[in-house]
Amino acid sequence: MQKLSLDALAREHLERAAATANGRSATTVYGGHEHVLRQTLLALTAGTSLAEHENPGEATLLVLRGRVRLTSGDDSWEGRDGDLIVVPDARHGLEAVEDSAVVLTVAKRD
Repeated sequence: MQKLSLDALAREHLERAAATANGRSATTVYGGHEHVLRQTLLALTAGTSLAEHENPGEATLLVLRGRVRLTSGDDSWEGRDGDLIVVPDARHGLEAVEDSAVVLTVAKRD
């Protein structure tokens, strides 16, 4: 069994993101390419975004800190500390409205 502090990881990766030119930092918390389930902690500085991309499977975003905006076509959803956003089964992008840390959970399709 493994136990992780998401709060500590969020702090660490927000510091790393602030120190990078692209304003991002990420780490796989659980799973990986060889697993169906993958959880990734993403830290983004305010104004940083992830370009629109395809959804590889069922996915959710858990906002640990900050405020983010998930967009898909003409639709958008904002999330703040503690919010869980279901990622649409469509092309989508993510923007950090404030310095933010989220956990992206994806269950890949076969």
